[in-house]
Amino acid sequence: MSRYLLTLTLIWLITGSLSAQDKRPSPDKKVTYKTIDDVELQLHVFEKDSDGKDRPAIVFFFGGGWNGGAPTQFYPHCRHLADLGMVAISAEYRVKTRNNTTPFECVEDGKSALRWVRSHAKQLGIDPNKIAAGGGSAGGHVAAAVATVPGLNAKGEPTDVSCVPNALVLFNPVYDNGPDGYGYSRVKDRYQEISPMHNIRKGMPPAIVFLGTKDKLIPVETGQKFKRKMETVGSESVLKLYEGEAHGFFNKGKGDGSNYRDTVVAMDAFLTKHSFLLTVQ
Repeated sequence: MSRYLLTLTLIWLITGSLSAQDKRPSPDKKVTYKTIDDVELQLHVFEKDSDGKDRPAIVFFFGGGWNGGAPTQFYPHCRHLADLGMVAISAEYRVKTRNNTTPFECVEDGKSALRWVRSHAKQLGIDPNKIAAGGGSAGGHVAAAVATVPGLNAKGEPTDVSCVPNALVLFNPVYDNGPDGYGYSRVKDRYQEISPMHNIRKGMPPAIVFLGTKDKLIPVETGQKFKRKMETVGSESVLKLYEGEAHGFFNKGKGDGSNYRDTVVAMDAFLTKHSFLLTVQ
């Protein structure tokens, strides 16, 4: 077992994080980061008492094919990371079934969320240079797109505030939207505007990607291609493959829970490596 995995396993045992998550975690507060017409989009914030220091943060985006889904998907991850000292946030964003929107608005909202968090870092008690983004499936796409695509910024938004996260935690992300990727029928000839795979450039934040080998939406080859392209521009990209697992395997409540536990331990190790979490002394 690597030093990082051993360290985070110890943290998990010490905090009793697993048992705490069985109590249906709920956010400590909700704040509105954006209003469009009569739609208020909120950040569901999980935190523990601050020791007076600015804390690292992470913003998660739920999955649901850009059509539906809810922030509750990442409540267990948020509670776990908040218990370890981060400010963990599960973000709302517009989706087709509720707001008649397209994937482009999903990314626009994701960028707005990251900018709001960074510009309100003092209010939230976080380090503006230690903000990660994460998500699953279409939410993983939103997180990756926020980090990669140069456009799709909300009109009038202060683009002098960077929306690029400092790290990425991606669970089976649909991050190739090209002709051979997922979601091409929704974006068509605009795919280069929104596909993370087609916008990787020098300076990308480090990423960890979790993918099942039997995922029908994201072939293993897609994960390997993303990893190669990231490494070509000098960015770290960790690809964790789960043999025989299908899309959504990582969610809490799936199967016997071992995949959830394993992916969270690996997530913690990655975040520890990049100084988002403290190690056990």
